[in-house]
Amino acid sequence: MTDLTQIITRNLAAIRQRIDRAACRAGRTSGEVTLVAVTKYVDETTTRAAIAAGCRNLGESRPQHLIPKAEAIRDESVRWHMIGHLQRNKVRRVLPLVSLVESVDNVRLLEAIDRIADESDLPRVPVLLEVNISGDPNKNGFLPDALGPLLEKLPTYRHVDIRGLMGMAGLMGTAETARRDFARLRELRDRLVGEAPEGISFPELSMGMSGDFEEAIEEGATMVRIGSALFEGIL
Repeated sequence: MTDLTQIITRNLAAIRQRIDRAACRAGRTSGEVTLVAVTKYVDETTTRAAIAAGCRNLGESRPQHLIPKAEAIRDESVRWHMIGHLQRNKVRRVLPLVSLVESVDNVRLLEAIDRIADESDLPRVPVLLEVNISGDPNKNGFLPDALGPLLEKLPTYRHVDIRGLMGMAGLMGTAETARRDFARLRELRDRLVGEAPEGISFPELSMGMSGDFEEAIEEGATMVRIGSALFEGIL
């Protein structure tokens, strides 16, 4: 085991303990929460060390970083998540490499994914709809009120599998303001489930990062995106 892998293994064990405790506090189990290792600040060698430590779901924020890294690590059995803004002109190259696009933040991107998946003869593409739940004007994402009117159109995207919602707490808030943001996202998801047409459900809630993933889990997160806490001592 390399030194990098040893460091990440220790960090990962500590994170998993925190996930387990947060899930327990919420009356849930840690098996309900997927840890996505955010590798956007580390190189291929460190990413491979994370894989060796047990990380199988990897997240990248930028297509220009995801594409070469995913292509270089094709020999590993991992699931890549696109977690940052995806420009429409990068969709064709990104889709064959990822298991989940977490950051569908506008209708034109949703339409592009649907069309390119059809043209490329790809299986239905799993996606999350990104919601600007904090109302931060510097963040991407659908405004919460925009999703209700979109519901009836979702079944027309035949090559997209809507899996749920993704969101981030406001950057300048406290743990309690983060909790309120996460609660709002969960409540929005629950409301959409009740209004959605047949065949549309929102089982996944991706919310929470290194600084607030415990609050996110307590408020219902099924995925947490963790980078700096995982690579502490390396970055």
